Order: sequence, then structure tokens, then C-alpha cells
Amino acid sequence: MDQRIINLFDEYTHKPLRRDVFIKKLVILTGSTAAAMAVLPLLEVNYAHAATIPDQDDRLITEKISYPGEGTEMKAYVARPKEEKKYPVVMVIHENRGLNPHIEDVTRRMALEGFLVIAPDALSPFGGTPADADKARELFGQLDAAKNLSNFIKGFAYAKSRKDATQKSGCIGFCWGGGLANQLAVNRPDLNVAVPFYGRQPDAADVPKIKAFVQLHYGGLDERINAGIPAYEEALKKAGTRYELFVYEGAQHAFNNDTAPTRYNEAAAKLAWSRTIQLFNKQLR
Repeated sequence: MDQRIINLFDEYTHKPLRRDVFIKKLVILTGSTAAAMAVLPLLEVNYAHAATIPDQDDRLITEKISYPGEGTEMKAYVARPKEEKKYPVVMVIHENRGLNPHIEDVTRRMALEGFLVIAPDALSPFGGTPADADKARELFGQLDAAKNLSNFIKGFAYAKSRKDATQKSGCIGFCWGGGLANQLAVNRPDLNVAVPFYGRQPDAADVPKIKAFVQLHYGGLDERINAGIPAYEEALKKAGTRYELFVYEGAQHAFNNDTAPTRYNEAAAKLAWSRTIQLFNKQLR
């Protein structure tokens, strides 16, 4: 697909553009309304393909829980292996579309790797993630950044207080969640590992606060996010922070999202996942 179309969709999902403006620009790039409507399903996520692991998988225990946040009740999805024992905690942090079926599936995938996994819903202050993805995106612009960060930090407090959890913890975040994973690394000195996928980088001045091992994953074609890599890596080196940085050539932003057909890159996603699990096993066991 024409890279200009993918870049336009990225602008639509992150700037954000109004949908009518996005469609008009898409028509111009594709040459006609009919062509634009034919391309649109290839760009937008399809949650019909989200469940690679069933919610009722007999290897897992899954539950929807709540815990106290900053003046709100935080909702979250939790999954762990069925065997009764203590597991390291991993937090899965969603994209700027909220806690949707794809992220719940990623939570189950991580649980099958042998972790107690919690995926908080950042939009809990508004009642939770709506089914309308555009409405969800609008709500993200209304979040209080400081309260939101605290809500996720409190998610770790809840998870680590459970009888089925150890005191070691890590996080993995995607897109908006990747940026938040970086912020958690800055603001949680007891965090063992942070794995941001194509996430916004923290301010260089905050990098010396990071105590966690940081593993960074970027798509080679993701110019918007990748512009922040040099300053972040320089700050990591200067601070002596333990880190790994991987750029997957030919991969788009959101390359791990297998419900987004034009951006999903199977080879990059599988390699990044294997590297993530290897690091979690090394640092959290």
C-alpha cells in the first residue's frame, strides 16, 4: 500500500484528524470515493480477528476486576495460568483505543507465558472504553496525565497485593501505552522491566530516574515516533541505564497489532515478542 496512505491513517489516529477530513484526504490519495472506501477496511482494525486465544481457554483464569484509582474506580482485565502459585506481574498497556478485544487477547498471550497479567483501562474515569474507536480516541484527549499515571501505578499496587503474585514486575505497552511504559519506568523505581513498543520517549532529563531494564521496539517506517530515538538513546547511555533497542526495518507503527491488516508485520511482531518474553523470563523469575 502507498506509504502516504498509511502515514495519513497514522495522522488520523494520533493528531487527530476529524474523520470527515481524513476521508476527504484519503479520497484525494486514492483517486475516488469508491477506491477510498475499498482501502478503508484494510486500514482500520478488525476485532473479529482479535481472539487468537479464547477468553475461556482452559489453561487460564481470566477475570474483570476493579481497584481504587485517583478519585475513580479503575477497571482492568486480569489473566494468569490456572495452576495455583505465585507469578511475576506484567502490566499490558493498551493503545489510544482503550482496553479492547485485541489487548485482552495480548493479555491472555502473556499469561500463557507464565505471568500474572493485568491490563488496566485508562478510560475508566469515563466509564470504560466505548465500542466506538473514534469516541475512545476523543476521550484520551480529556485524560489528566498525572492522574492517569497514578492510576496505572496503583494497578501495580493492586496486582502485587494479590496472593498469586510475586513482588517482581514489568510492563509492556503499545503506541500510547508504549509512551506510558516509558513514563512508568521513570516514575516507578521498583519496576524491574519496561518494554515500550513504538512509544513516545520520555524527556531526556528524566532518564536518569529509570532503574528498570528497558527494551525498546520500533518500526523502521515509523518516522513520527522514531524522530525521538537519538535523544533517548543518548540519555540512556549517559545515565548508564540497562537497555536494548531494536528497529525492525520495513515495519510500520503498530506492527504488533494483528487486527490492523496493513500495519501488522508478522515477522517483526514474532521476533519482538520473543525478545520481550526472553527478557521478562530473565529479569522477573
